[in-house]
Amino acid sequence: MTILIIYILIFFVAMIIYSQIKRFTTSTKDFTSLKTVTFGDESAVTANRTASIISVLSIFFLWGAFTGSSLTPIHAPGPYVGDTSFTYTAENADKQTDTATVHIRVHKLNDTVEKPEIPASGNDGFAKDDVMKVAAWRTSNPTKVQNNDDGGKVDGYRVTMIDGQAISPNGFVDVSDGQVRMTRKGSLVFEPGKGWQMEPIWLPAPEDVWGRLIEIADVGYQNVTLSENLGWSLYRVILGFILGSLVGIPLGYAMGLSSWFRGWFDPIVEFMRPVPPLALIPLVIIWFGIWETGKISLLFLAALWIMTIAARAGVSGVNISKVHAAYSLGASKTQLLTKIIVPNSLPEIFTGARVAMGVCWGTVVAAELVAAEKGAGKMIIAASKFQNTDIVIMGIILIGVIGYSIDILMRMAENWLVPWKGKS
Repeated sequence: MTILIIYILIFFVAMIIYSQIKRFTTSTKDFTSLKTVTFGDESAVTANRTASIISVLSIFFLWGAFTGSSLTPIHAPGPYVGDTSFTYTAENADKQTDTATVHIRVHKLNDTVEKPEIPASGNDGFAKDDVMKVAAWRTSNPTKVQNNDDGGKVDGYRVTMIDGQAISPNGFVDVSDGQVRMTRKGSLVFEPGKGWQMEPIWLPAPEDVWGRLIEIADVGYQNVTLSENLGWSLYRVILGFILGSLVGIPLGYAMGLSSWFRGWFDPIVEFMRPVPPLALIPLVIIWFGIWETGKISLLFLAALWIMTIAARAGVSGVNISKVHAAYSLGASKTQLLTKIIVPNSLPEIFTGARVAMGVCWGTVVAAELVAAEKGAGKMIIAASKFQNTDIVIMGIILIGVIGYSIDILMRMAENWLVPWKGKS
């Protein structure tokens, strides 16, 4: 929640600063500024590249700041590391009270350290100073401080206060560098302050993820190279998308041009359209097994309905005046289809293709989580079983980068193949 609030603040501050800079530095003679209406005009709204760069840098900065990365100059408060202590007040069987100190050494994860030494000038009463050690982000082992005290094992002995604050079994007290809890049996557990930074097992630093990427790109993971994992995922997605398009586009054209086709297939398409592809995984496994046929069949179904609806919408969206004009000039049905309907429906089909490719890319990763020997999803699920969060994050980033790259390529193909999009 803290990260989200900071990100929202960065968004608004950056927007205000950029708006003020643009106000004083940008010429008012550009095409957009000369329009009488800009709010609601889609042609006047384009992606602000400055905002995109700031957005990505903000995410990277927050990631580094909340993981203690060496790549960012500013860090959120981290977990407490160092020597600390708290006092406890004990009451013996004779109702006498005494106070002693527990000395604690909080160390970094995976570091091997010794417990702190008890100061020579210890307590002369029945309560004796004690020591413990604990790793950052962890809690200490339950410690019965009374085992070290004179008469601590006699019935009636109990710890009553921590740093002057009353405590009872199953209760807790906040101390200067963490929290002390008392178990049901009277043992004390110390939990050092965690700060705002994320523990590496939950979110590793950016340089750790980059290091894993270099390592796996070089030696692979579980005897499979990174290029093989990504290559198999791409192969499945592209093949499933092509098969879904080869069936879905002609079916969508038929539904847009024939009332019989529309009436026959509309219930099927509208029924299957809202069904998530992942819900079909158990059925696909039963029908086609867990190997390549099953995965490609699932991707085929993921792309089929999207491409069908896109082609049908493309036909339905053709300007009727163009159809009338073509017929008035003596065009045949074949000429009408090839010269009017197909060119005017291509923008809708390309939009559907981008959506279908994104759905297929997300579906293949989920399908590989179920059963696969190679693939990006298989690599992620295998890493998660061993709590290799850096590999999981690396896989997620690669999936997002590849998916975004595919979308950019499809946009470029659309601009090249359909230059008339958005024009009358």
